Formats: sequence, C-alpha cells, structure tokens
Amino acid sequence: MVENRPFLNLVAHLILILGVAIVVFPVYVALIASTHGPNDFLSGVVPLTPGPYLVQNYSTMLSTGMTNAGAPPIGPMMLNSLIMAIGVAVGKIAISILSAFAIVYFRFPFRTLAFWLIFITLMLPVEVRIVPTFKVVSDLGLLNNYGGLIIPLIASATATFLFRQFFLTVPEELMEAARVDGAGPIKFFRDILLPLSMTNIAALFIILFVLGWNQYLWPLIVTTDQSHYTVVMGIQRMKAVADAEPRWNLVMAAVILAALPPVLVIVAMQRLFVKGLVETEK
Repeated sequence: MVENRPFLNLVAHLILILGVAIVVFPVYVALIASTHGPNDFLSGVVPLTPGPYLVQNYSTMLSTGMTNAGAPPIGPMMLNSLIMAIGVAVGKIAISILSAFAIVYFRFPFRTLAFWLIFITLMLPVEVRIVPTFKVVSDLGLLNNYGGLIIPLIASATATFLFRQFFLTVPEELMEAARVDGAGPIKFFRDILLPLSMTNIAALFIILFVLGWNQYLWPLIVTTDQSHYTVVMGIQRMKAVADAEPRWNLVMAAVILAALPPVLVIVAMQRLFVKGLVETEK
C-alpha cells in the first residue's frame, strides 16, 4: 500500500520544478536574446526581458541569413537537416529491423558470430573511422551529396540489438501459426512482426531523428557547398565571424528555429515514444 505523505509529495514536486527550470532557462535566454538588436550584447550581459526586434531577426534569418559569415538563409539548411535526419532514421530502422529478423528467424552458419560482430561496431562510431569513411565517400563521388551525408550513418548496432531482443520475446506459436497458414518469411515479417514493432519503431525513430538532426562533424567534413549545409553547420559559421563580434541576436534566432523540428517530432510522437519504452512486453 502506498502511503500519502504530503510533505514528500511537495518535496518531489519542488525537485521536479527545479529540474524543469534548469532545463528550460537556457532556452528562455535564447528566445529572449533572439528578440533584441546586436548592440544589446556589447556589454556582455544577456537581457532577460523581450526586445522589439523579434519579427526583424527571424525574417532576416529566413530571408537572407548571415552571408557575411558564410551562412545562407536558414530555410534551405533546415531542409537539408530534415532530409538528413529522416534519411538516417529511416535507414537505420530499415537495416536494423531486417538484420534482427535474419539473425533471429533464419538458421545459417555463424549466426551468433554475425550478431556479435554487428554489436562490436558500437565501439567504432563514425568519429573513430572518419578518415577511411571519408576516403570511401570521396572515391564514390558522394561529397556534397545527400547520399554522402546519410549512407555512412545508417548502420546501427544499437537498433539491431533492440529489435533482436524484441523479436526473441515474440511467441513461437505466432511463427508456427503463420507457417501453417502458408505464410512465407516476408509475409510473416510484414503482417505480424512489423505491426508488433510499431511502438519500438516510433521510439527509435524519435531518437535517431534527433541524432541525425544534431550531426555536426560528419556534415562538416563531407560538405563544402552551401547548398548542402545543415543547420548545425550554419549556426557554427554564424558564431565564428572573423574580425567582428558575432551577431548573437541572429544566432539565437537560428538556434530557436533549429530546435523547432525535433521538438515538433517529439511532441507529435510522444505517446508512441513513451509506450515503446515502458510497455512490459517489450
């Protein structure tokens, strides 16, 4: 039986409110800073009250950007980031779920070894293998190309492991029933495993979308054409202005705009995300 202790409930709520305030306060500062003019930051103190330049700053970022800093308008960069994030998320999920399906439901030599070789790649992120990966991408002519941005990042040992663990919990009776009904492997995968995996797919999609959206190092290496800049690259270029003070009001406007798509994806898929993480049968 759970006891009702008002004091402990109050303490718990205060701790939660404090945690939320710590997380939200930097976002609030960025939002307020994006409403001020460039001269408001020369004193080194960030204002905490809204300014009169909100519409001007955001329209500047959406229309012209900061061309003096080598950053084009933020709209095309956000589109590039969106394409990259969706490509990475969908590619990782597609490859991982098929790999897990093959490892769990097909009998072939060295099946367990194949899984552990995939799992070991967790120790080899793209930052570790970045030189040979860049060489391969360059030789294939994928520089300044969406394929070069997405393909080297779509293998995921973590997602393969998660799908494998879920498939191992699926009752064998389902597979036997499908076999009796004349369903082949592809039909069993499409009609039974995919619907059962939807909450897992949704949870992974959110995580992988945010991962792809926040990529900085790899797009920086394989992209030299402004038409393929991602928004994270653009923000870094806005900040690093030679022989001048950064226009922090415009940088903060870009930061707020860049944070909107991941937030919208999380809010839109929140229920599936939580369900995919907490369901007992998962």
